[in-house]
Amino acid sequence: MSRAVGRLCEQPLPAAVSRAVTGAYIRAYGVDMQDVAESGVYPSFDAFFTRPLRQGARAISSDSVVSPADGRLVDAGVIDPRSELVVKGRGYGVAELVGDAAEAERLAGGSFAVVYLSPRDYHRVHSPVDGELSLIRGIPGDLYPVNAIGEQHVPKLFARNQRVALFLDTKSHGRVAVILVGAMIVGRISVVALGGSETPLGVFRVEPPRQIHRGDEIGMFHLGSTVVVLTGKGTPLARRPGVVRYGETLLSP
Repeated sequence: MSRAVGRLCEQPLPAAVSRAVTGAYIRAYGVDMQDVAESGVYPSFDAFFTRPLRQGARAISSDSVVSPADGRLVDAGVIDPRSELVVKGRGYGVAELVGDAAEAERLAGGSFAVVYLSPRDYHRVHSPVDGELSLIRGIPGDLYPVNAIGEQHVPKLFARNQRVALFLDTKSHGRVAVILVGAMIVGRISVVALGGSETPLGVFRVEPPRQIHRGDEIGMFHLGSTVVVLTGKGTPLARRPGVVRYGETLLSP
């Protein structure tokens, strides 16, 4: 179903149909188009959903870890010494999330933050830190819905769904992982460093590593889902749950 909907979203739309479809969606979900770079007629529904924001629409905090996306900060906390974390009462092993036990060991004792993107949100994802992007991992999985129902009924939801993990090396926060979690109808995740097309499954080394700055676009969801940020030791992510925009600090309430 996700593949079928994805193909449908990419079909070219006549101008009148584009206006009708996007207008209905904007009204149904209360989409704020105020900060969009260009609004009007979109060539496809996917082009509307992945719409860019105008230059300067988001301020990037001077703090060293910022939100990677617009959405709702669901939870933030500590990765325990066993490389495990708890999101809304559900336990996750970092190795399961990132698809690699050695990477999980590097993140033990660090911190995590989970940002959920609703249908009304902007769906491009940005780097939460300054660093060098060295590795991308496309991880196979299911496409359960990532919402209150999915969180309640699907154990280890984020670690079971298809996802893409990007790994950055930083001076201040050690190894940092940014995980884009897929969901029902969100079968396609693209990453800028791989050319912006659908990220295939497998491990991709970025050679030489790509320099990334806080707020740089690193990928996007073709529909919506969740981003998980994992940082190394000594980086307490203390922002309280609630609405967040990309570029806002994750280091203070």
